[in-house]
Amino acid sequence: MKRKIIHVDMDYFFAQVEIKDRPQLAKLPVAIGSESTRRGVLSTCNYIARAFGVRSAMPTYKALELCPNLVLVGSNFSKYREVSEQVFSIFYDYTDKVECISMDEAYLDVTECDLYSNSATLIARDILNQIYLKTGLTASAGVSYNKLLAKIGSEKLKPRGLFIIPPNTKQSFIQSLKVKSINGVGKVLNEKLISKNILTFGDLQKYSKLDLINNFGSFGNSLHCYSRGEDYRDVTVSRERKSLSVERTFEKNINCVSELSLRLTDCYEEMIRRLKKYEDRDIKTLCLKIKFSSFIQTTIESPAIDLTYDAFHELLIRNEYKIKEPVRLIGLGVKFFKKDRGDQLALPLA
Repeated sequence: MKRKIIHVDMDYFFAQVEIKDRPQLAKLPVAIGSESTRRGVLSTCNYIARAFGVRSAMPTYKALELCPNLVLVGSNFSKYREVSEQVFSIFYDYTDKVECISMDEAYLDVTECDLYSNSATLIARDILNQIYLKTGLTASAGVSYNKLLAKIGSEKLKPRGLFIIPPNTKQSFIQSLKVKSINGVGKVLNEKLISKNILTFGDLQKYSKLDLINNFGSFGNSLHCYSRGEDYRDVTVSRERKSLSVERTFEKNINCVSELSLRLTDCYEEMIRRLKKYEDRDIKTLCLKIKFSSFIQTTIESPAIDLTYDAFHELLIRNEYKIKEPVRLIGLGVKFFKKDRGDQLALPLA
């Protein structure tokens, strides 16, 4: 049976998070990094900046030479980590086979996902929609039957793109792919391949497996397989889920705490529904998140005594004094203990 693999990659993730919190930057070239022009290096930049030739890992001084109007924003990894957890929480709604590559990138094996009649294309499209609805951020995805082609697909239509590489178009599609798109082909290896006039997958296919091993060592075997669209690596569940959260962004900002209480009910019911998949997990912390109209946000936590609606409502009422401006988003969630703990907080499913 052919596997169904999705590779999801957030678009200019750090910069996009900052621009979302500061809408006035939306039409400006923006980069994340140190303001030091001597030693600073950029983490990422938006597509407006990329049009000037600015790139990730570029020295700040060089980026400013290419784009003098570049807006530099200092990094805030605690903020990015929080958004990343929201995104990964969405992934787990579709499958437990999620391989984390970084805060903004993951492989998903949806071979056994029953949603959308197991159409990986429709699943991927819904994932991208859910990311946008729940975080306000865009992502791109590639869909194929292995990790190699899914990752290549996710780069094809950035930003906010979805690219499918089905098995029956494999050979016609991969002939012209650049060898530098193969994970593991860095600058040094790419230069060695170029020196042998190997630029595309089609060029690699002209060499036997033995020739590639003799020229490129053990990686030659991988090059032989990859150039033919073959990749047997599994999606490896590389991290344990640490939390689960549900959020609601309101069409109109809310000033009234009693109305927030009503909206909290929707979040609570959705969270309990999603927690049914994790009945084997121990819950250590309850979390309430509030984002104000100014985009400033606060997260309130307390030890998990029970999981009733009243426990979350108590968090809201107890911290009512902190709500000094209209609210645009409310969310609630839980943090898990590691799986090796024995005591478990029962879910109020009755």
